[in-house]
Parts: sequence; structure tokens; C-alpha cells
Amino acid sequence: MVAVHPRVSGYLGRALSLELSAVQQYMTQACLAEQWGDLEAAGRFRRETVEELQHAERLVQRMLQLGLAPGASQLKPISHAPDLEGLLRLDAVLEVDLIEHYAEAVRFCEAIADTDNRAFFAALWQEESNHGQELQEWLATFANPEALAEPQHATF
Repeated sequence: MVAVHPRVSGYLGRALSLELSAVQQYMTQACLAEQWGDLEAAGRFRRETVEELQHAERLVQRMLQLGLAPGASQLKPISHAPDLEGLLRLDAVLEVDLIEHYAEAVRFCEAIADTDNRAFFAALWQEESNHGQELQEWLATFANPEALAEPQHATF
């Protein structure tokens, strides 16, 4: 078994918490969008749920490979918004948290010359960065009202 720097272990645990928080948020948003009658948004949120769940699974696998007990320490509470644009803005904040977390983990692994974990975190950073860009592109459609068929609203 490979000795794991305690901070690397901490980065893995925090990443698992953030990914599972994203799963929880996207799953809830898929159900909410479906209740609003926006099946396209519901489908996108379901795909995001699966993507984040796959990230969580990769983290669990990595932790087990390193001899660590997987555990998400704290899930973020689900954030609510009255419409789809608001939900996407909340999602963008969550994605920035993930992107910044992975970037910090990459920098730390570089500093301690941990190339294996650096590559692991860098791959997740790249995927989350791409996802963050996709979210920004989806949000940009709200700046152009013609791009939306019907605005969706909820009552919370």
C-alpha cells in the first residue's frame, strides 16, 4: 500500500463531498424541471447527475486503491431558485467550487511531486472545467430571450 500524504487524503474526501453534493442538487433539479414541464432541462439535469455520480465513483475507487476509507464528510444543502436561470446560476457556483478544489489539489500534488494523484485530479479538473463552460453557455441563452421557448417558474 502506498503512503498517502494527509492533505491528498483530505482533497479526495472533500472532492467526494462536493461531487455527491452535485449529484443531490442535479437530481433534485431534474425532478423540479420535470414538474415545471421542462423535459429538456430535466433530461440535461439527469445527465449531469450521472456525470457527477461517475466522478464520485472514481473518487471512491481511487481512495480504495490508496487504502483509504471513502467518506463524504459533509454534503452542501440543496440550493433553490424560482426559475431555470436561477438554478443554473446556483449550479455555476457549485461547479466553480469543484474546479477550484481540483486546481488546488493539482497544485499541491505538483508541489510534493505526487505525479499519480496530480494526474488523477487534473483529469477531474479538466472535466469539471468543461462542464463549467457548458453551464456558462446554457446560461448565456438567457441573455437572448428568443433562445428560450418558455420561461419556467416554481413556487418555493
